[in-house]
Amino acid sequence: MKRITVVSPCYNEEENVRHCYDTVKRLFSESLQNYEREHIFSDNCSTDRTVSILRELAGSDPNVKVILNARNFGPFRSLFNGLRYATGDAIIVFLPVDLQDPPELIPEFVKHWENGIEVVAGARVNRDETRVLRACRWIFYRTVNGLSDFEIPPDVGEFQLIDRKVWTAVMAHNDHYPFIRGIIASCGFKRLIVPYTWRSRARGISKNNLPRLIDQALNGIFSFTNAPMRFCTFAGFALATVCIGYALASLLAYLFLPHMAPRGTTTIIFSIFFLSGVQLIFIGILGEYVTSTHSQVRRGPLVTERERLNIDLSSQPAARGSRE
Repeated sequence: MKRITVVSPCYNEEENVRHCYDTVKRLFSESLQNYEREHIFSDNCSTDRTVSILRELAGSDPNVKVILNARNFGPFRSLFNGLRYATGDAIIVFLPVDLQDPPELIPEFVKHWENGIEVVAGARVNRDETRVLRACRWIFYRTVNGLSDFEIPPDVGEFQLIDRKVWTAVMAHNDHYPFIRGIIASCGFKRLIVPYTWRSRARGISKNNLPRLIDQALNGIFSFTNAPMRFCTFAGFALATVCIGYALASLLAYLFLPHMAPRGTTTIIFSIFFLSGVQLIFIGILGEYVTSTHSQVRRGPLVTERERLNIDLSSQPAARGSRE
C-alpha cells in the first residue's frame, strides 16, 4: 500500500490542530482508503495547549508524528525540518492547520500524481484577503519570476504534492533559510498547477504579520537570483556616466557660456544627498547577500529539536541520511 505524507507546521494553534487532524483522517478514510496515512506536525515551540493536544493525538494514533522545536525558528525552517521525516511515496509539502489551503484538494492531487505528474501545485488564484495584501503578493510573484533563472509559478505556495524523487532532490539542498516553493521549482520535474480559492481563517489569528511577510519576500528574491546586485552594477555605471556628463557640460558652459553655467551650492547639495541615498541602497542590497552568505557558511543546525513523538529514525534511512 502506498503511503501519503502530510506535513503541518504549527505555532499556537490550539483552536485548529485537532480539527486539522480529524479532517485529514476523515479524508483518508473516505476518499483515500487505498493509501496509508502519515501526518507530521512540526511545532514551533507553542506556548498554548497545542503541544498537549499533539501529545494526545500521537498517543492515540501511531500515524501521527510530532516534532517539538526547542524555540521558534520561523515557519520555513520548521516546515523544512518536518519534511525531512517524511517517508511517504508522495508528500503533501504543506497543509496549514488552519486549513486555509483546502484539504479536499488532496485526493485530486493524488489522482494527478498517479497519472505521472511529479509535482502537483496548488495556485491561490482567489484569496479571501484585503486588496492591499493581494496587490503585494502579485508584485512579489512577478518580481521573483522576472529576476529568477527559472519559473516560480505565480500564486503557488507550499501547498503542493511532490513525488518521492522530488522530495529527494529538495532534501539535497542545505539552505539555512529554505524558500521551499523556490527550491521545488528549481528542481524541475513534471508539474501541474491546480487553481483554488485561499480561504480566510475560521478560527484563531494568523501568525504571519507584515514584517515577517516582507522578510519571506526578500528571502525569496535574494535566494534565487543575483539580479539585484547586477542591477546595482549597471545603475552604478549609469550614474557615473551621468555625473561625468554633467561635469563636462558644466565645464563647457563655464568656459563658453558663463551666464548659463550652474552656480551656488544647491546643485552640489542635491547631488550629494541623491548619490548618498543611492549608495546606501546599494550597500543594503550587498548587505543582504553578505548576511545570507554568513549565515550559510556558519553551518549551524536548521532547527534544534526538543523532542520527537512516534518517530523511529532506524526505519527512516533516507530521512536520517538527509540530516547528516
